[in-house]
Amino acid sequence: MEKILIIQTASIGDVILATPLAEKLHHVFPKASIDFLVKKGNEPLFKDHPFLHETLIWDKGPGSFLNAVKCIWQIRSNRYNLVVNVQRFFMTGLMTAFSKAALKTGFDKNPISFLFTGKISHRIGDGIHEIDRNLALIEEFQDPASGMQYLPRLYPSVDDVQKSASYKTKPYYTLSPASLWFTKQFPADQWVRLIKQIPENTPVYLLGAPNDHPLCEEIRLQSGHPKTINLSGKLSLLQSASLMQDARMNFTNDSAPLHLASSVNAPVTVIYCSTIPEFGFGPLSTNAAIVQIPEKLPCRPCGLHGFTQCPEKHFRCATAIPMELLIKRL
Repeated sequence: MEKILIIQTASIGDVILATPLAEKLHHVFPKASIDFLVKKGNEPLFKDHPFLHETLIWDKGPGSFLNAVKCIWQIRSNRYNLVVNVQRFFMTGLMTAFSKAALKTGFDKNPISFLFTGKISHRIGDGIHEIDRNLALIEEFQDPASGMQYLPRLYPSVDDVQKSASYKTKPYYTLSPASLWFTKQFPADQWVRLIKQIPENTPVYLLGAPNDHPLCEEIRLQSGHPKTINLSGKLSLLQSASLMQDARMNFTNDSAPLHLASSVNAPVTVIYCSTIPEFGFGPLSTNAAIVQIPEKLPCRPCGLHGFTQCPEKHFRCATAIPMELLIKRL
């Protein structure tokens, strides 16, 4: 196997959960050139990645169809031997089908999967973790390191580590309070309550993207905690991962930051609101815990990805989570 392409053009967390494919393929085919196709904005995840040759980018903004056609031509010209498509949508199916690769594997839910040389069933809700669903795509390739466990892995560079080092002068916590979906997001006032349990001389770093800055600033101000610093938008993804790696504890929603923590084996506590761990997207760090409402709600889970508001109008799956469960993880 000389050239391999992995396709995952979904969100940050989904891309991180596809990295075990690169880990295994590198070990099975150590001399192969491995590329990764992601949507524009996620390519910084693979800056200086030791196992990847090139990161291909699909710009899903204006002109996304034309950009997809350009990707197809680039993929064809690269003449891959194997294309592994983790996505289950039409356009990446076309990219795979027209890749000219001798081996094309993906999930049966992709509408173009009938043109693949191999496909497997994709099931959510049966307790199987997403990384195991993904690794099933290359199950036929036997690893010479028998019994080796492949986990999500990112590689912060020396510069990333140096950038985060200035925040590591004393023990600290990180909180990542934002999410793309409202019903996945622990309420701001609850984050404030948690911060107030942290000693005033202990730094608390709020992490997130640039558009998370207002939420993080609101939480910082309401907490009144003198050592809480709003770093949203100030650190890259790999710099954030480096900072999380040495934290006393990282608190996140069921969203991308939990997978950043897993990728560097950082301690993490994940708060599940409307979604559930059984979907298979849970934390994989050695020191990991899940916090959720103890009682069983008939409306939970209300969806795989969450909603912009609680369908039942009470949002009890978030507001009724006992704060004591989080305090224990401090």
